[in-house]
Amino acid sequence: MSLNLPATLSLPPDGPTALRWLGWGLFVLLCLAIAIHGFIYLWLPYQPRNPFHVAFAQAGWAVPLHFYTAGLALLLLPLQFSTRLRQRWPTVHRSSGGLYLACVLIGGISGLLLASRSQGGLATAVGFTLLGLVWLQCSGLALYYAVRGQYALHRRWMLRSAAMTFSAVTLRIYLGLGVPVLGLDFRTVYIAACWLCWTGNLLAVEIYLRFSERSTQSEAAALRRQSLGVSPDSRLNAVLKVDLERNPQS
Repeated sequence: MSLNLPATLSLPPDGPTALRWLGWGLFVLLCLAIAIHGFIYLWLPYQPRNPFHVAFAQAGWAVPLHFYTAGLALLLLPLQFSTRLRQRWPTVHRSSGGLYLACVLIGGISGLLLASRSQGGLATAVGFTLLGLVWLQCSGLALYYAVRGQYALHRRWMLRSAAMTFSAVTLRIYLGLGVPVLGLDFRTVYIAACWLCWTGNLLAVEIYLRFSERSTQSEAAALRRQSLGVSPDSRLNAVLKVDLERNPQS
């Protein structure tokens, strides 16, 4: 007997509460804001005393390639988790997903080229290099499982890819909290942020996937019991009956 289990890795979830919709709206706005920031950053006036401007000027084409493709990937990210888009317009979902993965490929490679020029020295160079490698790996595996038709695994790896893409947002959140709000040294905050921005996101996704898997297993077990006409109470009564028959004196 086949069981039609609900999809548990779609965002926003079916029947979302007001809190979930608020979180989803914040996610979309943050993706939009940071993507636009990346698009216009290179059009700002050049400041020779700004170490970022100097490093970007020396890096060549890797800078606009990374800013524009990573920004577009961030802009496309909410579309990849739209249940309505995937169900009603699957062709649009696949096309936007292909464009997203192409942007990740270019943005990831150009990001690897820029990692050695980061402002924190070796610590940030290693952190951003690992970010780029994990970003490319997760996105590549998402494509691999989509082509093979293993969509459950495809969604899991797309969530991991999304965590890496969203690191552009969390990086700036950590920098904003650490420097202007807490008044900490920029270099210290930058080194910490370059690691936390993607490891924290990845940890959050892994926790979500673990709890989703447990929830799915519980739902599957409940559906099997229901299909067999066995309730939890009846199973407990049966166990107690067998125990009394084996131990009549107890």
